[in-house]
Order: sequence, then structure tokens, then C-alpha cells
Amino acid sequence: MIVEYLSWFCLIAGGLLGIVGGIGIHRFPDFYSRLHAAGTTDTLCAALFLLGLGLQAGFTLASFKLFLIFAFIFFTSPTASHSLANAAMLGGLQPKVDDNA
Repeated sequence: MIVEYLSWFCLIAGGLLGIVGGIGIHRFPDFYSRLHAAGTTDTLCAALFLLGLGLQAGFTLASFKLFLIFAFIFFTSPTASHSLANAAMLGGLQPKVDDNA
């Protein structure tokens, strides 16, 4: 019973974090801050979803596959975000500077 509640908590928290990340992508002013919002929430959102699904599956081959998917996302998502930011910087896209700060 506790495992089921914990899995549903992870699934709901992952969904809410995905919504917050989407709002951050929409509201932030420039490419770099949007990329940060997307990269940070994407990894944690996927981790919570996969943890919740793994708890639902129990200790089976399916949960091992979910762990492998998480390991792939854990290493590739930050690398992809860094590559996008680096390409944007080399392409001449400058961060937006707030003059009120």
C-alpha cells in the first residue's frame, strides 16, 4: 500500500514538475534561461516518472529497463543542453541583460 502511494506521488510530482517547466519555458525572457528551465526540469521530471513506474512494476525486468532508460536520460539530457547552449554562444546569440538588476 505504501509503495503504491509513493509511486503515485512520484508520478504526480513528475507531472507537476513538467507543467512548471513548461511555464518556465514560456515565461523566461531569453534562450539561455529557457534552456536552463527545460534541461533542469526535464531530467528530474523523467526521473520521477520512471521511479514511479518502476515502483508500480516492482522488481522485474520492466523496472530494470526503466532504470536503463533513466541512466540514458540522466547522461544525455544535460549533455544536449550544454551542446545547445554552446552552439548558440558560438553562433553569436548573446544572453539578455537585465538593466534593472
